[in-house]
Amino acid sequence: MWAGGPAQAAPAPRADLAFHGQAVIDGDRMEVRLTPRDHGPAAVPEASVRVRWSVGPAGAVSLSPGCARTGERTAVCGTGPLVAGQAGEEIRLGVRLRVPAPEVTLEVETAWNGGVTDPDRSNDRLRVLVLPTGDAYSF
Repeated sequence: MWAGGPAQAAPAPRADLAFHGQAVIDGDRMEVRLTPRDHGPAAVPEASVRVRWSVGPAGAVSLSPGCARTGERTAVCGTGPLVAGQAGEEIRLGVRLRVPAPEVTLEVETAWNGGVTDPDRSNDRLRVLVLPTGDAYSF
């Protein structure tokens, strides 16, 4: 009889991912800057964030390296490695809006968490209402 029993997988490391940033609409152009942050306790080897805007773009979207469009109004961006307790590299997206919009809803959410267990899922998805005032809306 085998005394050890079946082997069990080690639990996934825990890390609280969050995304903070600003969005601004100036005329027909929307700029988004966001920074990933790993609140720890474990480091994250790589994660990704999905960004959606409610108004379609009028052509190309300018994206930071590591980002790709995944739909007409959606992009996914890799964060690179994230050190526990620190912010990662800033991610930038620029969109020329197809039509002048009285408002744009920006959605930011974790697309992939790098295989960690996130103990606080409440900060993994954000919705920001951005008005075309030229003012930055922080999230």
